[in-house]
Amino acid sequence: MTYSYKKRIYGFECDVYGHMNNASYLNLLEAARAEALIEMGLSISKLREMNLQIFIVGFELKYLKGIDLEDIVEVKTYTTSLSRLRSRWRQEVYNSNGDLCFTAEMDAVFASEGKAKRLPPEAMEILERGM
Repeated sequence: MTYSYKKRIYGFECDVYGHMNNASYLNLLEAARAEALIEMGLSISKLREMNLQIFIVGFELKYLKGIDLEDIVEVKTYTTSLSRLRSRWRQEVYNSNGDLCFTAEMDAVFASEGKAKRLPPEAMEILERGM
């Protein structure tokens, strides 16, 4: 399943050239993943209630085309693999013309109190339904 998140790009997110700053992409991706988890029914607050965290352990980023000030972007987010210990996510950022501008592959592990932990069946079922 693909989740969509739209956002306007503001000046504080841009570099001196008027393009979205490299560091701002990570915040954009984080917001889109959080929204995807909410839509799946496993929000960050629900994860906290279950004493679970999702820790990012790796990113592969590809900048394909600049994103301009005040453009409205769409981030498409989906999981590409899932186990009780790990997940892999793909995110694609499109500009308002529908051009693919950026891709990210993210590896994450599930944890509790800072240590790797297998997902309980309830959380696993929610994520599997959301794939």
